[in-house]
Amino acid sequence: MSRVADLYRRFPTLLIARRNLTRTTARTTLAVLGIVIGVVAIASLGVFGSVLQTAALGSLGDIGNQLVVTPNAEEGVTSLTDRDVRAIERAAADAAVVPLKQTRASVSYGGATVATTVYGISNPADAFEAGSGRIPDPLRGGALVGSGLAGDLDVRAGDSITVANRTYRVRAVLAEQGGFSPLNVGAGVVVPVEQVNVTGYQQVVVQTETGEAANATARAVRESVNDRQERVSIIEFSQITDQIGSFFDTLSLFLIGIGSISLVVAGVSILNVMLMSTIERREEIGVLRAVGYQRRDVIKILLAEATLLGVIGGLAGVVLSVGAGAVIAQFALSDPAMALRPDAAVYYLAGFFFGVVTSAVSGLYPAWKAARERPVDALRS
Repeated sequence: MSRVADLYRRFPTLLIARRNLTRTTARTTLAVLGIVIGVVAIASLGVFGSVLQTAALGSLGDIGNQLVVTPNAEEGVTSLTDRDVRAIERAAADAAVVPLKQTRASVSYGGATVATTVYGISNPADAFEAGSGRIPDPLRGGALVGSGLAGDLDVRAGDSITVANRTYRVRAVLAEQGGFSPLNVGAGVVVPVEQVNVTGYQQVVVQTETGEAANATARAVRESVNDRQERVSIIEFSQITDQIGSFFDTLSLFLIGIGSISLVVAGVSILNVMLMSTIERREEIGVLRAVGYQRRDVIKILLAEATLLGVIGGLAGVVLSVGAGAVIAQFALSDPAMALRPDAAVYYLAGFFFGVVTSAVSGLYPAWKAARERPVDALRS
């Protein structure tokens, strides 16, 4: 005996409900179609919001783990001293701390000259990856060229370039940085920090393992450096990513609310289907009551029919929603597998749940109305 047959044997009400639904195939199909549309609308719009959030946060990269410490100009601080940097390093503990100086200078190679930003960094290996060549740690000689500048000047690792009338051997061409970064030298060049002739550091970038660690480090830096004077300002990108995440959560709820409208329409359709069914089956219900069926038995049969409509429509809607989610993820992220992530599965389950509940609730009134029918009146009709 199959599991379905065993289920019908255990719950004969389901068997009766299934037979009743298959007797009016067209009407049942239309009711199921309404549920399918509602579930697809809820799940697809929810997945759409989730994919948008993933794409937005993905474009920001690991920025949520970063802090940028700058001089507090409002307090008259124009640059960070070596003492400030040491205090930041102590507060940051195991996090990567990258102090930098920067200025504008001309860079020449092969007869071409461009004006660009020159960064002075002693430990660039903590902030960048090499696209070609190798990044010395620490950087005591030579230069690192951003991928954009290397493309413009056709510079490769091992070539010699001139920066502010000083010749440097290119140690590495930096890999292209994806997403937004507070320290992006794509169009610039990095040289040893002592060879940038400016006073103090313009900023310090702190890279932590997690956003929570970045928040804790920011508090530690404030307590350490700003103890007597507000010497530094700190930009916490984790707060920005949190706000972006909160915005997209709200957007997802809004989209789901729009999708729910179609499910309400589907519920009205099921209500209509069930009412028509009870009217057409008035005599049948009268016979059931005459042979001993109680009111609760009639209610159970009609509610089972409504619930079956919701289950069938919900399952079909989930299957179609996964396909729609894969298409959305393909266009937004070029990765259809994103539609199967756990956060997307929540919307599929929510769509299925609301589909079944809406269908069952829509069957309550017709079931109550049919159960209150007197057997004698039903048989006389």
